[in-house]
Amino acid sequence: MKRYIYIALGLLTVGLGALGVVVPGLPTTPFLLLASWFFYRSSPRLQQWLLASWLGRYIRDYKRRGGMTATQKAGAIGIMAAMVLLSTFVFIPAGSVARIIVPVAGAVGALTVIFAVPNGQDK
Repeated sequence: MKRYIYIALGLLTVGLGALGVVVPGLPTTPFLLLASWFFYRSSPRLQQWLLASWLGRYIRDYKRRGGMTATQKAGAIGIMAAMVLLSTFVFIPAGSVARIIVPVAGAVGALTVIFAVPNGQDK
């Protein structure tokens, strides 16, 4: 039963990681690392699928560098900030609750990148 729960959680976190590629404020790499962990413990075939997919690049880069370099972190936060501002002030109607949720999600994403993602080295 635990195996199936891990597979379901792995698939869910792959979905969230894939969404993080296009949704501002939603981090990609932490979700994909978590998915890889779930698959490692439940399905080596799914883990190999994830590492071989286009999303696997995020995991391979993270492992190779031991985290994200300062330049990568700054770039990620800059892109998140730009997308959050664009979404909030151009695409979301005034008075919408999303005008609060999107900047909060962006701030959580930026804080995650700054404090939870290890600093990696260029290799």
